[in-house]
This record gives sequence, structure tokens and C-alpha cells, in this order.
Amino acid sequence: MPSPLRILTLATFFPHTAKPNFGIFIERQTAGLAAREGVEVTVVNPIGIPPWPLSLNARYADLRSLPRQETWRGLNVYRPRFALFPVVGARHNAGLIARAAWPLVQRLHAEQPFDLIGAEFFYPDGPAAMQLADRLGIPFTVKARGNDIHLWAMRGDTGPQVAAAAAKAAGMLAVSKALKKEMVELGFDSGRIKVHYTGLDRSRFHPAGRANDRSRLDISGPLILSVGALIERKGQGLLIEALPKLPEAKLMLAGTGESESQYRRLAQQLGVSDRVIFKGSVPHDDLPSLFRAADIMALVSENEGLANAWVEALACGTPVISSNVGGAPELIKSSDAGRIVDRNPDAIAAAARELLASPIPPEKVSAQVAHFSWEDNARELEEFFREIVRVRTHIRDGFGYVA
Repeated sequence: MPSPLRILTLATFFPHTAKPNFGIFIERQTAGLAAREGVEVTVVNPIGIPPWPLSLNARYADLRSLPRQETWRGLNVYRPRFALFPVVGARHNAGLIARAAWPLVQRLHAEQPFDLIGAEFFYPDGPAAMQLADRLGIPFTVKARGNDIHLWAMRGDTGPQVAAAAAKAAGMLAVSKALKKEMVELGFDSGRIKVHYTGLDRSRFHPAGRANDRSRLDISGPLILSVGALIERKGQGLLIEALPKLPEAKLMLAGTGESESQYRRLAQQLGVSDRVIFKGSVPHDDLPSLFRAADIMALVSENEGLANAWVEALACGTPVISSNVGGAPELIKSSDAGRIVDRNPDAIAAAARELLASPIPPEKVSAQVAHFSWEDNARELEEFFREIVRVRTHIRDGFGYVA
């Protein structure tokens, strides 16, 4: 039996009753790790709520009612509150999180010491984990997922905090080789960055049952599906602009976001509003049916790390149209997986026409991600954590502790 390994997972992105899809892949990764023999995981999910009277706003009602501690889908989750200052306060979030979480983390560590803190996003999780780990005298790691590097690492107010966390972290993870390359270009130590791909539940995401799913969802004719937040960076507007060039196809947008009203107006202006389906937020458990029912999954983002929607769509036998960003070339390495296109409506429409004219057998598409699994994801994560703890223990016991 392996020696006990106690991990504190710090994750601002983590599901709860108010947002059950929020950070669901972090939840799935954490659950896989916690299921490993000899591994104990405690999740700290800081919840940001503005000071009074802003806290009374109805949009924060569900967050105010969340329990401070609960068992969430088998995981032990604590949800300390920190002061959130909307719009203007991003630079302070890491420090506010560390301050709010410290009494809880200190108490839990005193009861049964943690070996390591794993931060699940580079900002604000990374700098907050750095402060907490420094106080406890234990190592910490940070995982980069995409927008934390593309946005927060580039800002003048949060970028230095991201860089400081990268410099002090005992190890770092990146969701794709492309993201690791970007981190190295920012000056992060390549030798301390490991590529850690997402997992996949193949018992749910598979090609079988496509015809039944199309019938049950009352889908006829070509369907292009896009899964992701409705924000400009994700590029759904380009898909709507491509639709007049695809007169037989419908476009389904699964997600919500600040650009929804803009996209509705665009569809109306282009005369395709009757062919754009705004599906809204879709529970993760319902995504396999949507992926299987679609002929194409399109996501032409401005930037990505490695979109889980790419992996899950391919697993369901649905080819992907993606922009040339992040880990897309690491997935779409064959024409059997889909197409990588320029971010313009003409290129998107041309790729869609090609895929619709010559459908790829779903089994060939699914085979492109046969190497993804949550079991491998959890095993690799445990190995990563154990090696960091082993090295740090060796330094402490052999040469004097280095925090």
C-alpha cells in the first residue's frame, strides 16, 4: 500500500448548487485523485461575495446560502467566504482568499497535516496557495488551464502575482503542450512544468446511440453544435456569420453568457434566427446526447488551453471544427478528427460543407481520443504530487528544509 498522501485542493472554480456545471472538470479530476488508494483530498472552494450592501443583490442570494462545509458528490468541500469587489478588485482577490481561508486551513492542518496544496487555476488560486503554503511550510503546485495564462498572466496588476507563484511553485501543470510552450515563453521554468491532459468518461461519451439521440431530440437535417460560454472570445458570432453559407444547416449554441443578446441580434440581422437554437446552460450529464446528435461540434475560440468540449465531442464520434489555438493541433492531428480553420466565416463554412458532404464514420472519430481517461489523469496527478513531496522531504531531511 502506498504511503498516505494528503492533498489540499484550492479551487475557485468548483461546482455547487448555484452553478452545478462550474468547474466540473476540476471536480472530476479531484474525484479521480481522491479515489486513488492512499490519497486523501480536502477541497477548499473560496466563495466571493461583495461587502454589504452589495451582498444583498439577488444575484448573490444562492451563493450566500451555500453551506460552509459539505460532502459534494463524495468529496469533502469547504467553502469559506472572501470579500469580492466586482470590476475593480481583481488584483486583490488572491490576498483576500488567502486571508479568508487561513483560519480554516490552519485548523485543518493542525488536525491532520497536509503534504501539499494543489491550486487549480493560476489566478487567483496560484498566489493564494503560495501564501497559504508559505505559512504552513509545505510545497504547492499550480495548474494552468488557458485563460489564466492568456488573461491574468498578461495583466499589469495580476501578472506579477502569477509570475511570483510560478517562480515559487514546487511544480506546475499545463493542460496542453501548446500552453506549456506559452508558459515557457513567459519565463516559467520548463523543467517544473508537466503536461497533464484532461480525462474522459468513456462510459458516457461514446458514439453508440446517435440515431436514437437525434430522434429523441427531434433533430432532422445537418446540425452544428457549439458548446461553451457565449462570450466574444469563444467565437460563436463567427459561426452565426457562417450560417448563411450553409443553407441546410442549423446551429445550436449550448451555453449562456454576456454576448447572448448580441448573438440574437446578429442572427436576426443575417436572416438566420430560425436556424440558430439558443439551448441555454446544459447540464453536463446531458451533453453526450447533444454531441452524438450533432454532425459537427464547432468552437473557434480566440484562445484555449485544451477545451474539454473538443475531447468529449470526438469521443462521441462527432468531428470538430476548431481555430488553430491551444491544444487543438494535439487533438485534431488527422482529418478523421475534423478540421482546423482560420477564424473567419468563409473558412468555417468551407470546412463544414466538406464534413457534411463526406461524413466520417463515428468510430473513426472516437478513436482519435482513445488515449484519454480519468483513470490515467488521476494516476499521473498522484505520481506528480508524490514526486514533489518525495523531493521536498529529501531536501528537508537531508539538507535542511527549504520552504
